[in-house]
Amino acid sequence: MSELLVVGGGIMGLWAARAAAQRGMTVRLVDGKGIGSGASGGLLGALMPHMPDRWNAKKQFQFDALVTIEEEIAALEAQTGLSTGYRRTGRLIPLPKPHLRDIALRHEEDARGHWRAADRQFHWHVKDQGPEGWPGAEAAAHGMVFDTLAARVSPRRMIAALHAALLHAPNVRVDEGRGVRRIEPEHGRAELDDGTRIDFKHCIIAAGVGSFQLIDAVSMPLAGTSGTAVKGQAALLRAEIDPALPVIFADGVYITAHDDGHVAVGSTSENSFADPLSTDEQLDDLLRRARMLAPRLAGAEVVERWAGLRPKATGREPMAGRHPDHQNVSVLTGGFKVSFGIAHRLARFVVDEIAGLPSIDIPDSFFCRNHMAALR
Repeated sequence: MSELLVVGGGIMGLWAARAAAQRGMTVRLVDGKGIGSGASGGLLGALMPHMPDRWNAKKQFQFDALVTIEEEIAALEAQTGLSTGYRRTGRLIPLPKPHLRDIALRHEEDARGHWRAADRQFHWHVKDQGPEGWPGAEAAAHGMVFDTLAARVSPRRMIAALHAALLHAPNVRVDEGRGVRRIEPEHGRAELDDGTRIDFKHCIIAAGVGSFQLIDAVSMPLAGTSGTAVKGQAALLRAEIDPALPVIFADGVYITAHDDGHVAVGSTSENSFADPLSTDEQLDDLLRRARMLAPRLAGAEVVERWAGLRPKATGREPMAGRHPDHQNVSVLTGGFKVSFGIAHRLARFVVDEIAGLPSIDIPDSFFCRNHMAALR
């Protein structure tokens, strides 16, 4: 019997399996389509904090996660010898209108009060100008914000490093190519796509958008579904851009310079779509806007166009923790756009809760039991 069955090989499932292995659990991770084949295998990798105003538990949790991920990644890279492409580059937010500068100036004080870790202070600076053409002068007519908390990572390199760490862990088995189609908590059993049954002591559902069908199936009657899929489109450009430059964010457009001579542009958020994996004119428009924001990208070749589905819980917040109907099932999904920045910390909470050794607090709105209660 597997002590712990992790369903899903995306960023959430991989961090959960790693945390469980470090706890000494016997772990089996199952993914039907291949490790990182879903939204976790995208391009952007921007690790962006919430605004520093109107502070609450959700913002504090994300802040703590963005601070601690640096140490987690350093340990992962040291163990595997693989680079994740992580760098705390910061973020630039252009201010095209005067009232936006006034708002940004107020946020400087908010950041001084809230963006404070045990060993360092992160800042939200309002500047008159930044690196030439990054962003362009027209986009930043009234200056720009430079925040020192934001970072970036290569999603695919991160996935590869986590995968490698699990493959070398003696208490972990990674099973690709067969997904879980049914979970039977009352029997401590899961059924795979090919009819194979796996026994487990505890199961973590961390299958991205595929999580919601599994969650709904093991839940008491619900008034609706536990979550939905939101399509995102992004692109990768080849450009000679200094990889130390901050991420640019403006009006839903992110521009991330990576270490390998590529720049990622993303992402759309589409609640209705005909084909979840196709790219279209919405990505074309995103690229046009990105080139207007960052003139340095003019003429840069597009080397990859990408589309995928991101999991968004019905309650909008991430969904984590023990399922209220089954003590041997936990949930770890619904991160939508923030998964890469908080997955390691949510995974630690879920695994520690299973072990009966809670070490991290999460916001009430994240608890699986509260998501379920709102649907009944």
